[in-house]
This record gives sequence, structure tokens and C-alpha cells, in this order.
Amino acid sequence: MNTFIFNKEKGLVKLLLPLCLFTLLPLLSSCEDMFETESDRQIFDPALDQKTDSMFYTLGILKGLQQAADQYVLTGEMRGDLVATNAYTEADLLDLADFSADVTNKYDSAYLYYRVINNCNYYIAHRDTTLLTGSRKVAIPEYVEALAVRAWAYMQLAKTYGEVPFYTDPLVSIGDANRNLPTKDLQGICDELSPEMMKYSGTPVPAYGNIDDGKGKTINSSKAMLPVDAVLGDLFLETHQYALAAQYYFNYILMNKLVIHQAYLYPGDFSQIDRETLPKDIELYRNANDESRFDWSNIFSMSSPQDIVTYIPLASNKFRGEVTELPRYFGYDFYNTNVTSTNDRYLVERQIDASKTYTQLNKQQLWYYMPSTATDIVKTLELGDMRQYVTMKQVSKEDSIFSVMTKFFSANVPIYRTATIYLRLAEALNRMEQPEAAFAILKDGIKDDPAATYNYFHPSNYDGRMGTLEFLTTKVPFLSTENSAVFDNNWGIHSRGTNYTQGAFSPYQMDSLVTVKLNEFKTAFGITPTGNLNDTINAMEDIICDEMALELAFEGNRFGDLTRMALHKNEAGLYGADFGSRWLARKLAYKNPKKDLTDKKNWYLPFK
Repeated sequence: MNTFIFNKEKGLVKLLLPLCLFTLLPLLSSCEDMFETESDRQIFDPALDQKTDSMFYTLGILKGLQQAADQYVLTGEMRGDLVATNAYTEADLLDLADFSADVTNKYDSAYLYYRVINNCNYYIAHRDTTLLTGSRKVAIPEYVEALAVRAWAYMQLAKTYGEVPFYTDPLVSIGDANRNLPTKDLQGICDELSPEMMKYSGTPVPAYGNIDDGKGKTINSSKAMLPVDAVLGDLFLETHQYALAAQYYFNYILMNKLVIHQAYLYPGDFSQIDRETLPKDIELYRNANDESRFDWSNIFSMSSPQDIVTYIPLASNKFRGEVTELPRYFGYDFYNTNVTSTNDRYLVERQIDASKTYTQLNKQQLWYYMPSTATDIVKTLELGDMRQYVTMKQVSKEDSIFSVMTKFFSANVPIYRTATIYLRLAEALNRMEQPEAAFAILKDGIKDDPAATYNYFHPSNYDGRMGTLEFLTTKVPFLSTENSAVFDNNWGIHSRGTNYTQGAFSPYQMDSLVTVKLNEFKTAFGITPTGNLNDTINAMEDIICDEMALELAFEGNRFGDLTRMALHKNEAGLYGADFGSRWLARKLAYKNPKKDLTDKKNWYLPFK
């Protein structure tokens, strides 16, 4: 078995392996592996001179991502503000949650990512990218995928550990492994890797059709791939290069005609809401449901997940490939074959619960609806955000009533969703001094269809604020003549959980939300915002942060989202050079962390 030994102080990375083998992962964990390729070339003949080699190697790289999936989610969520531990939580998860994890923690393993990186390095170094099928360079999509996966893995390392050993040539011998390696942080990684990736912006991901995992689960191979433009957007967002981040997120959105589809959630469908208390005129909105909407819960379905750009699919059982502990940790016994009903799969002894921060944030949201054909009435109900009831399903078992997190019921781990990319684009646009453009992504969706009276940029709603309209026509051109028709059916993300957010008559408005956030800053930090553009940007960033919690909770992003925004705030210097660090520490204060989180070095796990 290949083993990495790290010594960060000496800058060493050692890879111990038999010299007769190279480091690409065997694809064959069993004859039933979901990533079975029926090829031994990647094990015994590490040449990359055949046209079919790309598929074999790419699937091997994806197997490495499967093996890192649990760690990715748990290090991202246990240290964030959306989860809580309980009496059943195991020690390693408790230590992650209170920032006391040491090198013995089983979820602290840089090796999982370096194994993926070394596989990518080997492919990138040795693949013949000139091979042709007709006039098409057949190896380019897989080559670009290796670039994207390598960059994504390095980002996870840097976000987890700070500065990390960095190399781009494959380690295939003891001599290679023993040499001193430089260390790089996120900025250094971006500087090193982004130029080659930028050459291939717009390259579609590889597609091998569907992979049948059996047991009712089918894998869409193209959705198991990481798009190079989305990863570039992340690299630039993490390093505060907001214009470049927006450029590459938009490139991906436009190339794939990606829009936020309306996701239908109706309060009367949830047992936690007393149907008898709902006003009768709410039914009028439900009856207006149309075919362009989908049920938000379908985002996390077994074989046809909606809204997914990239996911890591885990096997339906251990004989079919890599499996995951995530469903069990969050309260669902996915792999139990001795059950007679779905209710039998719910686990009283779940190890991870939703935090009060998550539940309170959801309860604070208003639900909006238009009760009649009138065009100037939008009513509100204090029902909270409907997404909470799909995400945290209330169940009854063994005389207990508790909530189970549903997003991993299918044993799939989302990496990018349409909503993920749009929310990160909103984050970038806001920091480009375009908070109105960012808010449009939450409220109406960026669109300018003259026939759609209720959208943010319709002349009757826009109030003549031409700076943003010009920006979205020329700089990030959603609304250009060439592109605007693509986005006619774009909806606001916040409407997914709260319904009728669009238009001038909805109470969901930027100015009022910003005012609330500025008052929170005054109370929490003793500062007095002046209400200028920089204050608005900082407040809008918090509004986006809340929306990420409502839409993307428990998917593995949260701690990384918080630290990235904290660094944005530190970089901007508004309210002091350490404001972001203080903001982060306050968000996580309920966890009673054992380290001072105003000190950036305490954000990172010990390097192992």
C-alpha cells in the first residue's frame, strides 16, 4: 500500500511505494466496482499513448475523490456554524467541532488529497494530448479534467492546512519523494495552476454516459466531473480576485445556459406546519404552480438529482465500490439491507444534528405569496424557510421525535450545484462594488425580459440605477443583446424556500435587509456604519452568507465559506484589519472552541 509521510517543518513529503509500481490508483476494488473499466493498463503498463487510456485514468482519479468525500464534508461542516453534536457523537467529530483535533484524528489526512494530486500529476505529465479522432484532439477533455481536479484538491488542502507542500511533477520513486518541496498557500497555488487552466476555459467535461451501480442507482458520468471554469472561479474568489472569479463563473453559466429554476415548496405539505392555520387565499398560489418548477427535494434524489453540476457518487454497497459514512452520521442507515420500511433506516443514535444557528436562521425568514390576481399585493406569513423541512426531516421512532438530515439519503455528495455557482458569483459581484447585481441573484434572478413585469431590472422596478444595469450588459453580460434571452427563466434563489420574492411589491427588498444587517453589526461589534457603499457591500456579504446556509447547508462548504468571507472582510479593512476574524469567532462562539479563532492560524488542522 502506498503511504505518504509528511513533515511540514522540514518541508518534506515522502512517498513510500514499491518501485515496480507507479502511484495511480487501481480502479478495481472488486469486479462490481461502479468505476470498473476492465483495464489493467493503469496498473501494469503506465503508458498513456492509446486513445482509450483517458477514460481509464480519469475514472481512477474520480475514485480518489470518492475516498476523500467523507473527510471533505466533515471537516467543512463540523467546524462551521450549522451543525451541533450530541450524546452519540464520536470523539473524532467532537474534536473537529470544538477545534481540538490533533494528528490522531481520522478525518485529518492530507494523504487523501495528495493521492489524487499525484494521480493527476502523472496523467498531466505523460498524456499525449495530440492524439486525434478526425480533427478532434481526443485527450483534451480528460487532460483539462485532471487540471481541474488537481487544482480543486490543492484548494482543499490549503483551506484545511494553510501552506502546504506543492509539486506538479509525479512522485514515482523514493528519490522523488525524498526531495525538499516548496510550500504554497492559496495565492501561490492559484498563481501556479491557473495560467494553464485558463488556456482551456470553455472545455466541456468528459462524458462516458451513465454508469449503472445497480440497486436503483445510476450515475451520470459527466456530473461526476469538475468543470475547469467553476474551479477557476473558486481559485480567484479564494484569492480576492473578484473580477476574474466573476468572469469564469459567468463563462461556465453562459456556456451551459445555467439558470436557477424555480423549486416548488408548499407549506401545507409539511407536518410541522398546522394546515388549519394557513389562510385560504394561499391555495391560489399553489394552484398557479407550473411545469417550469421542480420539487426542491429532487436535488438530492438517488439517480436523477436536479440542480447538480458536480457530485461525488458513492456506491450502493461495499461490493460496488467506495461507500460513505455520511448518511449514518446524519441519521440514516443507507446500507442496512434488513429493513422493511424507510422508517427503519432512521437512527435515533445519529451523531450530527442541526445547530440552533441553523434552525433560528430558517425560522427568521418570511414566506411570501400573492393571494389574488392583483399586481400590487404580496402577503407574508411567519412560516420560516421551507427548505428547512426538506433538509431536516422530522421523524418518529422508538417513542422519540427527532430530525434527520436528508441530503445524503442517496449516498451522493454535491460539490457544485447551479445554486453554488450562482451564490459564489453573487459573492464576487458584491465585492466588485455591485451589491445590487448580487442581490438580484437572490431576489428575482438576473434577467431583463420585457414581458416579465416582476424582475429586478425591469424599468418599472429598477429606479434608474444604471450603473448595475450597464455592468450586467457589458462587464458580466447577462443582459447583453446576445445573452439576455438565455436567462429569461432565471429565478431568485431565496424564492426556493420563501416563495414570492420577486418584484417591487414583495417585502423582500435589499435596502431593508441591509439596514437590518447594519444594525446587527452595531449591536455585535460596537461599530457605527455610515450607510455608504462599503457598508452595503459588507452587509450584503452577510446576506449572501445566510443564503448559502439556507440553500447549501451540510454539503461540506460551510467552514470554507466562513473563512473565505472572513478573509474578504480582513482584506477590505472596513471596521478594522481584523474585523473578519472577529466576525468569524463570533459566529462560532456557541461551539466553545478550544482555540482563539480571531487568530487565523487556529483555523487550520494540524498537518498530517
